Amino acid sequence: MNELALFNDLFGDFADDRYMMPSINLKKVFQEPKVDIKEESGAYTLKMDLPGKTDKDVNIELNHNVLTISSEKKNEKEEKSEKKEEGKWLVKERSYQKFSRSFTLPDDVESDKVAAEVKNGVLTVTMPRKALPAPKKIAIKSA
Repeated sequence: MNELALFNDLFGDFADDRYMMPSINLKKVFQEPKVDIKEESGAYTLKMDLPGKTDKDVNIELNHNVLTISSEKKNEKEEKSEKKEEGKWLVKERSYQKFSRSFTLPDDVESDKVAAEVKNGVLTVTMPRKALPAPKKIAIKSA
C-alpha cells in the first residue's frame, strides 16, 4: 500500500462539488519571493525578501532593460550521527530551492549605475533615473 494513500482517503470528501475550493498554486506562492518597488524622483528601489540568502546565493542580470533576479541553492549536506534514524522519507522537498523573477525596467533607468545589496535577508536593488528628453515640437511646413 502506498503510504500517501491515507492522505487521499482523509481528504477525498473534498472532491465533492459541495466542497469546491478555489485552486491555489502553492509552488508559486512559496517559491517566488514577493517584491516591493518604489518610485522616487531620483531612483527606483526594489526590495525582495530572501531569508537565509547571502550575496553569493543570488544572481542579478540586466539585459536589454530586463532585470532578472534568480537563485539556486542545493542542500546536499547530510548530517551523520551515531544514533540511527528510524523510518524513511516519504516526501523530502526542502533540500532544493530555485526561483527566477524578471522585471522590465522603464526607459529612464541608468542601467550602468544599477546597484544591489543583501542585508538581513532583504535584497535591495537601486536603479537611478536619468532625465528623459522633453517632447520636441515639429514644425509643419505649408505647401
